[in-house]
Amino acid sequence: MTEFKNVAVIGLGYIGLPTAAILAAQGVRVHGVDVSDRTVDAVNAGTVPFVEPDLAGFVSEAVSRGMLSASKETPEADAFIVAVPTPFQEDHSADLSYIESAAKALAPRLKGHELVVLESTSPPHTTRHMADVILAARPDLREDTEGAPGLLFAHCPERVLPGRVMVELVTNDRIVGGSTPRAAEAARSLYQTFCQGEILLTDDATAEMAKLVENSFRDVNIAFANELSVICDRLGINVWELIKLANHHPRVNILQPGPGVGGHCIAVDPWFIVASAPEESQLIRQARLTNDAKPSWVMDKVGETVASAAADAPIAALGLAFKANIDDLRESPAVDIVARLAARYPDRRILTVEPHVDELPKQLAGLENVVLSTMDEALEAAPVVVLLVDHQQFRAVDRDRLSGKGIVDTRGIWN
Repeated sequence: MTEFKNVAVIGLGYIGLPTAAILAAQGVRVHGVDVSDRTVDAVNAGTVPFVEPDLAGFVSEAVSRGMLSASKETPEADAFIVAVPTPFQEDHSADLSYIESAAKALAPRLKGHELVVLESTSPPHTTRHMADVILAARPDLREDTEGAPGLLFAHCPERVLPGRVMVELVTNDRIVGGSTPRAAEAARSLYQTFCQGEILLTDDATAEMAKLVENSFRDVNIAFANELSVICDRLGINVWELIKLANHHPRVNILQPGPGVGGHCIAVDPWFIVASAPEESQLIRQARLTNDAKPSWVMDKVGETVASAAADAPIAALGLAFKANIDDLRESPAVDIVARLAARYPDRRILTVEPHVDELPKQLAGLENVVLSTMDEALEAAPVVVLLVDHQQFRAVDRDRLSGKGIVDTRGIWN
């Protein structure tokens, strides 16, 4: 079993920082790397720059023990974990520029025996592309014809649920794909440091595809629920009751509909499959289109409700995160819907309530009629309430406070 005493985690976001903290808790010296001064300063102060249950305690403890630090410069290490963003571009292909930048930054720090793991969700063969970028910068580290130890490259996709990251990093099974069997074994040794679940070995391209398939499966099933909600609305059927009844069948488990699909994973990853095999991925493409169309349907329902309200009355929009009880706004349909409300109703204030953030995101900050409000203020002032996220605070609202208001409940928590 390979022993890793020093690990560099490049990218201290929603996956990189928890991974760094959990490694440090196991006695590994971890150096985090990030381009953000805010993130670096927060970590070095023993704090976290975003909301994730239990993470703050892990980071504070690791920093106080001298096992975790952060900077903007990539250090030398025994292993490197690259956990940087992979957004999609206009043609829905993956933007690999962050991975390429990370690869170029770590290349000068290599001596020739290190493990380099890509955790970023990415299309098949991206790990090999990262290896090519590194070896183009460091051709002296290519494995020689006599099989001398060279760099080891692997892909280990994260498969954790926001809000449960610190638990699922430890308990979930992990897929480890190596560019070679030796690389896979080395990566397994690294993740065995903290992972109590089964570690499944494969090649790097299959590991990359596995993550995309897992999220595409979820996306297709959410699309079924979202389409069902539209059909039921047309037929005058309560979709929430229908799903509850149908799920009593022993082999049926319909998911819950919502205002769309958000987050960096489910809303993005299926497009990587579509871009890689456009002719063969018809169902996956249609699921993406179905889910991306749901905010427009929500806007139509708001329009029907607003029609009976006073011309200048405000609208309360509850929630901006892409799912309940977190502060992650990436690809959130709620943010999109609030922006559309502001544009469609320029004479109305959009009283936006998001208990997990202190300021509006950039997409909304410049809109004059969008106001970050408290729940009490919004429910007091607005005759129309649009429920976009099922945060616990919203579930606990006294129903008497909603009496007489026009309600658009996209999560079914007030039905």
